[in-house]
Parts: sequence; structure tokens; C-alpha cells
Amino acid sequence: MKKTTRRPLPAEIKEIWHLIDAQGLVLGRLATRVASILMGKTVPSFDPAITPKTKVVVINANDIKVTGRKLEQKEYIRYTGYPGGIRRKPLARVMAEKSPEALRHAVYGMLPKNRLRKGRMDNLKIYAGGDHPHQAQNPIKLEL
Repeated sequence: MKKTTRRPLPAEIKEIWHLIDAQGLVLGRLATRVASILMGKTVPSFDPAITPKTKVVVINANDIKVTGRKLEQKEYIRYTGYPGGIRRKPLARVMAEKSPEALRHAVYGMLPKNRLRKGRMDNLKIYAGGDHPHQAQNPIKLEL
């Protein structure tokens, strides 16, 4: 008789909220940790085929650090669809205008490229300052 792994039913999955204070943390290291939580790898009943009900709230995104010369060298490149329509934006300008977008872009790139990515990104809330309307169950103090 072949044994199969039992997947948890949607009613059995608990909603867990994580609060992460990003003050002084490095962008890439924080993004890998957030992506891991959003995928559900920190939950004992991890299943890559389902989106867990895990929510992540990141505060103080204005105080994220980057290492090396990334502020001058790293660029976000997009194409408008028109000839000569390549638009480049350096990381320094992104951090000055909307620092939460740099973290959102980093986490988005670290999630698996499949149908579940959009739903997992909906579970991520990023705030530039320390004020947020959410009540987290599990405040995380990251030491990176």
C-alpha cells in the first residue's frame, strides 16, 4: 500500500502575522528572510503548492541599508514597448523617492515564478515609517 502525504485543509491553516522592524537591516538579507516566510518555509506543514495564510508587515523601510556601491551601480530597468523605450532608475533614486518599493521589488524577484507569486505578494505589507494599522502576533527581531 502506497502512503501519501496529507495536505492540510484550508480550514486547518492558521493565519499568522509577522512584524519585522527593518531599521538598519541589509536589503537583500531582509528580502530573503521575508520571501522565505511568505512561501511558508518557516511553518512545519510547508507545502510548495499552496499559499499559506502567513502575513508579513515590514516597518521602517526608509532605514534599510545596502552594502558596497549598490546605491550608485544598481539600476532598475524596464522597457516601455516603444523603440528606444528603455527606462533606467538607479537604486539611490528609488530609495530617495519610495524606499518600500526597493524591498517590494527584491522580495518579488526572490519568490518562485509561478501562479502563487501574486497571492504571496498580497500578504506583504511594507511601511516607510514605524506606524502601521496591523496587529502582529509574532514580532520578529532579525539579527543579520
